[in-house]
Amino acid sequence: MEIQALGEFGLIDRLTKDIKPQNESTRYSIGDDCAVLHYPNTEVLVTTDMLMEGVHFDLTYTSLQHLGYKSAMVNISDIFAMNGTPRQMTVSLALSKRFTVEDVEQFYTGLRLACEKWGVDIVGGDTTSSYTGLAISITCIGEARKEDIVYRNGAHETDLICVSGDLGAAYMGLQLLEREKAVYYEQVNELQKKIAEAKANGDNQKLSALNAQLSTLASPDFSGKEYLLQRQLKAEARGDVVQRLREAGIHPTAMMDISDGLSSELMHICKQSNVGCRIFEKQIPIDYQTAVMAEELNMNVTTCALNGGEDYELLFTVPIGDHEKIQQMDDIRLIGHITQASLGHVLVTRDDQEFELKAQGWTMEKSQ
Repeated sequence: MEIQALGEFGLIDRLTKDIKPQNESTRYSIGDDCAVLHYPNTEVLVTTDMLMEGVHFDLTYTSLQHLGYKSAMVNISDIFAMNGTPRQMTVSLALSKRFTVEDVEQFYTGLRLACEKWGVDIVGGDTTSSYTGLAISITCIGEARKEDIVYRNGAHETDLICVSGDLGAAYMGLQLLEREKAVYYEQVNELQKKIAEAKANGDNQKLSALNAQLSTLASPDFSGKEYLLQRQLKAEARGDVVQRLREAGIHPTAMMDISDGLSSELMHICKQSNVGCRIFEKQIPIDYQTAVMAEELNMNVTTCALNGGEDYELLFTVPIGDHEKIQQMDDIRLIGHITQASLGHVLVTRDDQEFELKAQGWTMEKSQ
């Protein structure tokens, strides 16, 4: 169904008709000029992300359901990175004519799965037309007690540097998808050249065979690499880690989610906290599939883990007194410690050489 058949308000009604608020702070949701939220005696957290087709995602290999899920999760992740609890979300879409009502419903299916996982209410947004593809803007609203909020500027000398999960897998998943996309289009272009030649020569038998070959191009074999694809296509916010830290009585001194790469995020913490850092290559958590893929692509796996981005794991610092508690937590890795600012930002390699840590993540000139 074409979107114009429903119109903007008809589309909104169709997408949101059975959304029911789950949070007491959601006083009034979709259906008026504004949502009404109520937050007595607590701090309100607000984060916004914009995702652009061709810059942040590629619909050649990203399903709209996965895209909806990831779009929600990257915003929810920002609330968790402040040690908060996500509560509400607004969603705005700019859509070109190539998208149908069913396409947008698929996007919303993924979006709602992510929101339902963490108890987030979709309370509004906007839709408009686009001449250049799909644009997504999402704002997530959360809450936290003033004393619980964790900023980037709280790291102190001797604090321990920790990360959740493993790093580099999402970037390796992206490299894998981009490689297979290039191979696919190379095959398509070669066949299209042959088809054009067959048409010019009036060779209908060959033309029929080539068209059949084009329609049955083999899908890539991703067996053994499923984890990499999952990390790239289906990002997960680490609210479970935040909850386990609370249960263990650990209050991070600084925290960020890893969206642009470990090195970039750590440099943000160091700059805002006016400190230095020292991390150890052998302590950086890397999954087996990530290491195998990096070798296959002739890439340095540590560089991928430091600079790849889109892992959405949590990077945080804790007082040295919490060392034993951190050591007892599954899926948390101690990778280094905070130092004086004058000592700089140091990566200690597996053979005990020291290098200056540099941020090489996302920039306006080069996005991954």
